[in-house]
Amino acid sequence: MLRFSTAGESHGESLIALLSGLPAGVEIDTNFINRELWRRQQGYGRGGRMRIEQDTAHILSGVRHGKTIGSPVAIEIENRDWKNWTDILPVEVGDPAKHKIVASPRPGHADLAGALKYDFPDARYVLERASARESTARVAAGALAKQLLLQLGIDIASHVIRVGHAELERDATWDEIAALRAKDEVLLGCVDTEAEERMKAEVDKVLRTGDTVGGVFEVVIHGAPAGIGTHTNWDERLDGILAQAVMSLQAVKAVEIGRGVTAAESFGSDVHDAIGYSNEPANGRHTRFTREHNNAGGVEGGISNGEDVIVRGYLKPISTLRRPLQSVRFDTREVTKAAYERSDVSVVPAAGVAAEAMVALAFARLVLEKFGGDSLRELKRNYDGYVDQIRAY
Repeated sequence: MLRFSTAGESHGESLIALLSGLPAGVEIDTNFINRELWRRQQGYGRGGRMRIEQDTAHILSGVRHGKTIGSPVAIEIENRDWKNWTDILPVEVGDPAKHKIVASPRPGHADLAGALKYDFPDARYVLERASARESTARVAAGALAKQLLLQLGIDIASHVIRVGHAELERDATWDEIAALRAKDEVLLGCVDTEAEERMKAEVDKVLRTGDTVGGVFEVVIHGAPAGIGTHTNWDERLDGILAQAVMSLQAVKAVEIGRGVTAAESFGSDVHDAIGYSNEPANGRHTRFTREHNNAGGVEGGISNGEDVIVRGYLKPISTLRRPLQSVRFDTREVTKAAYERSDVSVVPAAGVAAEAMVALAFARLVLEKFGGDSLRELKRNYDGYVDQIRAY
């Protein structure tokens, strides 16, 4: 069982990612992890925090001489901003007068619901853990899962298909999506430059008005074999597991598999992917069965069908506005403006990178459950045997 957890607060000393269940012998490249962390920090519309933090991974355990050793992997990511918060958020009692309260909850944020749940007098502690800063640790853990999957020829990448009202109006190829990762300048993570300029104009508009803007990202699993997930139990279906993984990210309010949204308003004859057969698997595929389209997003009946698995996340606008909405003070219950904390204007590309990590963690768990193996060599032997089986089917 592949399991992961994170710890840490937005303005705490550091973030921690803990991942257990990786087989021994997986080569781990710290530069790969750091590149993933860098990608999460990029994008047009990011706030001042990204100019402070330079996220890098410090592996504490589970990796020796460049390979996993079968024990839990712990990764620390330092918060450079901590030096400005040591007196505000000390572990010890400290000076209560220096506590920086969040006096009025922000609509759309966890502030009010969290304060009610945990009986806090203000939303500071809720903000510290609910913040999307926590996704940094997920990206670090996901980078480990990605390196495992790459050993099996399974790759994961994302791109942005909408920001506000500006949308990519064509399908993107895998090569286009994968190529985005090599860019050293990230605007909005779209494969089409004209569409990306329209997206940039949407961000510019909210920058001028003190508002925020959401969007849609798409994550693609490329090279996955048929047979991951199952139809036999409700909680083991691949699409349900992926939906939960992506929905768990901060600000994601809807998840779509393939053309799920448009399928709901279409006829079956226009939606379902007609099946063909080829004498030999083509383009690195693991099965001889072919599809005219991939409207199902690579998942049928809760099981991967051999096509690219496609997951879309719908991201709401960030809850912290520079022109705050109406709220109520925690102490006096008087109507006021919502609290403002330094924040972003748009984070759609960064959310896509975080979603890649969550998809990688979820998919790697299912792969390990299906094929097992305490070592990478054992896992690959089991996996290759299965791939031979479905190729010959």
